[in-house]
This record gives sequence, C-alpha cells and structure tokens, in this order.
Amino acid sequence: MSAENQINIAVLDLYEGVANEGMRGIRQLIEEFEADCHLMVKYQIFDVRLKAEVPDLNFDVYISSGGPGSPLDTVDSLWERKYFGLMDAIRHHNKQHPENKKHVLLICHSFQIFCRHYKYGVVSKRKSTSFGVMPVHKTFEGHHDPLYRSLNDPMWAVDSRDYQITQPSQKRIEAEGGAILCIEKYRPHVDLERAVMSIRFDEAFIGMQFHPEADAVGMRMYLLREDKKELVIEKHGEKKYWEMLDHLNDPDKIMLTYSTIVPRFLMTALSHRLSSVPL
Repeated sequence: MSAENQINIAVLDLYEGVANEGMRGIRQLIEEFEADCHLMVKYQIFDVRLKAEVPDLNFDVYISSGGPGSPLDTVDSLWERKYFGLMDAIRHHNKQHPENKKHVLLICHSFQIFCRHYKYGVVSKRKSTSFGVMPVHKTFEGHHDPLYRSLNDPMWAVDSRDYQITQPSQKRIEAEGGAILCIEKYRPHVDLERAVMSIRFDEAFIGMQFHPEADAVGMRMYLLREDKKELVIEKHGEKKYWEMLDHLNDPDKIMLTYSTIVPRFLMTALSHRLSSVPL
C-alpha cells in the first residue's frame, strides 16, 4: 500500500503524565480499526500538557483525550495557547476546504476546555464527583446522529468527572450547524440542571463528557480499586456498585458504546478515503 493511501491520526494526550486507562483505550481502538479495515493507519501521540506538543495540519483525524485537574485553571497557559491555535487552524482549514475536512473528537477534559474557550456552555465544578457506569440520555438530534443512532436510549457510558457543562449556548451551537446530542440522567426529584454530555459542534467537530474509549477490562480495574469502590458506594450505595460491575458483562452497555462511537467516528471522518468500506 502506497504512502499516499496512509491514514494519519494525531492523538492529543491531555493526561499530564498521570496514569490512566484512557490512552490505552484510544490506542487499542485505533489498532482495532486498522485491523478491521485492512488499511495503513499510523498514529502519533502528542504530550500536550507536559511538553506543550501539538501536531500540525498534516493529519487526517485528531483525537483529544481526557485528563486530570480543573478545566478552569489553565486559561492562557502555554499549552492551551498552542492547543487552541491548533483548533483554530483546523476550523479555518475546514472552512477553506469543505470537501476535505479534518475531523476532531474531544473527550471529557478536552470537551470541557473546548466548551469553555469557545463559549459553548458554562463549565463549573460539580457538587460531588461522578464516577462509574452511568446511563446517558440522547436528545432528538442524538437519536439521528451517525455516532449515536444505533445505541440504546439511555445508552451506557463510563463517567469520571468533577466538572460539568451546563447552560449551553443553543444559538452559538446551532449557528455552526451543531446540536446537543446527549444529556445527563433525568432526575426529576433533584433540583439541578442536567449537564450536557455530548455536543456536535459542526460536521467535523464532536465532543463528549463521558469516555467512549473505556472498555470493560479497564473499567473493571478501576472499580476494583479500593478508593474507587468507596467513592461509588458512598455516592450510590453498595447495591449500585455491584450492579456497575455486572453491567461490564452486558454486551448492550459500555461494550456497545466502546465498539460503536470511536470506530464510527473514524469511519465517518475518513469516509471520503474509505469509499470501499461501508459505514
């Protein structure tokens, strides 16, 4: 296969050197995609926060990871200036080359800082940490979005966050042709606004608060850690903790989310390169 047929993926690592399962999941999904499509796929990882590394525009797809810490404390840091310089460049490229857009997937921390920087919503600290296998509800637009339409409603995903996006700017989102795709679990007995869990910002940019790259193996390791076990039991009770572990064995829950969202994002993003592969 010639180099001109090679697909290049940039992975933006925002974990700041903190041990995590997210990067393993992203690498695994890219390698599975390459094997399934029988294509030459190359990916390069950029250490955004520790080394202020960002890719150039010579990539087809960009996947930006989750990460630790507050999405509010790094405004105007060197790495953020370089990171949003890249995002601005991709957005400009896409306007200039609508037939050959570069697609971007924003996960958790990346989603939060993107919403904050471009004023798509309000980023705030939650009253308590959300962690575990959680139901996520699709909006009308989410039911029809190519990344979500085959998933159940609610769908199930791994949630791990201390911050949230609320008060979304519908006007700004819709001006770009975007839509809110998913929201937090409906809790009529709780007097709090439901957080936004996923936004399609435009045809090429999509982000989500949860972790679509999380698989049952990685999540089981996390839930069996004593600190995570105590966190879930304290917030949800012991019965809910064991239910979460059971959910990991259910093919219609996080394994369906894992095997659907990122692979479909890659297929959609590269459809103009993969005309022989069905979506």
